[in-house]
Amino acid sequence: MKTYFKTLLLFIALIGFTSCNAKNKKQHVAASQIKAMYHEPNKQFIKVALLLDTSNSMDGLIDQAKAQLWDIVNELSYAKCGTKKPNLQIALYEYGNDRLNSSEGHIRQVLAFSDDLDDISKELFSLTTNGGNEYCGQVIQTSLNQLNWGKNSDDLKLIFIAGNEPFTQGKVNYQDASANAKEKDITINTIFCGDYNQGISSYWKDGAQLTHGDYMAINQNRATVHIASPYDDDILILNQKLNKTYVAYGRKGEKKMALQAEQDMNASGYSKANAVKRTVSKSSHLYKNKSWDLVDAVELEEVNIEAISDSELPQELKGKTKSEIKSYVSKKSKERETIQNKIKELNNKRKDYVLKHKKENTNGLENAMTKAIKEQAKKKKYTWE
Repeated sequence: MKTYFKTLLLFIALIGFTSCNAKNKKQHVAASQIKAMYHEPNKQFIKVALLLDTSNSMDGLIDQAKAQLWDIVNELSYAKCGTKKPNLQIALYEYGNDRLNSSEGHIRQVLAFSDDLDDISKELFSLTTNGGNEYCGQVIQTSLNQLNWGKNSDDLKLIFIAGNEPFTQGKVNYQDASANAKEKDITINTIFCGDYNQGISSYWKDGAQLTHGDYMAINQNRATVHIASPYDDDILILNQKLNKTYVAYGRKGEKKMALQAEQDMNASGYSKANAVKRTVSKSSHLYKNKSWDLVDAVELEEVNIEAISDSELPQELKGKTKSEIKSYVSKKSKERETIQNKIKELNNKRKDYVLKHKKENTNGLENAMTKAIKEQAKKKKYTWE
């Protein structure tokens, strides 16, 4: 599951980058239109749906997904499409679990498309396994029907499905589901947990090829190897400082701030190195919390301080003038930018250190996914920083 999740995330990044090639047409635009375009946020998305088998045999797969989530996010954060960095949305499904409704094919939408990385981490850590029937065609079709894939031809749209039973099981033919995905410009990538040739004979490779996706086989029980570096402690200290730049607001502010701390703990529960990788993710453009953090909300124009009510503000800002609130938020924003830049500088040194000390194929699935994603992205003119 670790590897599976990582693969899915990496493919998401690729999808978003695909759109960078589609809009290079020269247009004559009035000065007012140019100004509007300059201030308009990037609307390009990498949309990734992860379909994870949570039957009894998949404990190792889920564990890998939890351990490698932040590796995947970080890899995606380096992707560029021209001069822009695409937004990322991830959806999560579980299937093949006896605790799920049999009339719906033992399938559950865990999370619809979301850009909230803390929510994604929370839901991933909530997954548990139980024996069941694994209907690949039906879970693919369900994700096609339920998720808002959008109609933007520039978006990169990917499905990653992982499991170890024949791809042909269930009442929905996987070939029909694949045809429907292709009509929506959605690429299906399959991850068979077991022997490569067995995956081919049980139609996992065919399930990917129908939409020109990638087929991979992994050992889901392989332990994730984290390499410690001399920069880890300093990065984790910066994470503590980074958390202090968040200004919770609104009805869910305090709860979401607690969730942020909880996911820090989940990451550190695997290893110090994993906590470091999450900290690096929190320094990237993909980690935004405009729904509860006043700094992000103001930056992304989600909230107008002039219009915010006193009841929505945290205790430290209640009773303050609008000018004082703006000054406080601006100060926190500058502090955050400084801390994030320091994290990025240390991470560059950390990456060099890890590369020198990493054994070949340390994490087979991670390496295979990264390679596949970058090869696919290359066709779409994506680049990595």
